[in-house]
Amino acid sequence: MKKFFFLILLTPCFLTSCEEDAEEKCAYIPETSGSSINLQVESLEDSLPAITTKTDLVNFFSRHTALRDHFFNRSAYPDDSVFINELYNRFTNPHIDTLLMETKKEFGDGTELKMEFQQAFANLKYYYPDFSPPKIITVLTGLEGDLYVSDSLIIVGLDYFLGPKAKYRPYMHEYMLRRYQKNFIVPSAMLLYGIDGRFNKTSLQDRTILADMIAYGKAYYFAKRMIPCTPDSIFIAYTQEEITGSRKNEGLIWYRFVEDQVLYQTSHQVKQKFIDERPKTIEVGEKCPGRIGTWVGWQIVNAYMERNANVTLPGT
Repeated sequence: MKKFFFLILLTPCFLTSCEEDAEEKCAYIPETSGSSINLQVESLEDSLPAITTKTDLVNFFSRHTALRDHFFNRSAYPDDSVFINELYNRFTNPHIDTLLMETKKEFGDGTELKMEFQQAFANLKYYYPDFSPPKIITVLTGLEGDLYVSDSLIIVGLDYFLGPKAKYRPYMHEYMLRRYQKNFIVPSAMLLYGIDGRFNKTSLQDRTILADMIAYGKAYYFAKRMIPCTPDSIFIAYTQEEITGSRKNEGLIWYRFVEDQVLYQTSHQVKQKFIDERPKTIEVGEKCPGRIGTWVGWQIVNAYMERNANVTLPGT
């Protein structure tokens, strides 16, 4: 009986169908028209394909050590010679011109992406006045890396985000490729900010699945406030069918979580089933999308914030 009561408490649409076709609304849109964001963007997508000698490549990485160390992962190579030879061969490959051409076609001069970052950072500064925007570097990587985010620097591998029509795409499962389109870049960056300890207070002692669910839920809640009219499906990287099905069957999902005693498990193997990257969460149902625990965590946080108007974003 306690188990059943707990389920009713946490599930806003227990054993009922949430409105399947309800129109998704924007989150709160803060007034930022008077906010000035000085955003520094360095566009390097032409630089590496223009390399003609190994000396040029060495000089490039001497000037851009963050790219070398964090994005191209120099430490994964046995020595500098192997690293430079590998990347020189990559960026002098004739196919790199196709990748560059498609990148320019998709992103143009980068103005649209810059404006998206500026608006997200203006909203972030609204909630966190001491926030200083990081420098942004855009680069062509030969499908080496997608996104690097720190408090002072964001690096975007534009060729990772060319979308389904690109000739060359990252080698991964189709359900994971879904998020590698240009409209996922800023939401993905905001999610990485949202999971960071500066903006997401968590207890390192609590290693339960429920704690992880709520931590991810807070990250989604945070990111949605930074770009409030972005569809939920973009943040969670679900299809619209998966979003609709998750909302419609929220009661069933909760029933499985409680019945199978998932919430207070600390096992890594169990976390893999409900939190980690998978095409489906078959433990809940054949059509239940992967990472369903993170989606449920998002709904918990949404419900909590709706019922506690006195709690502000920095307080979460």
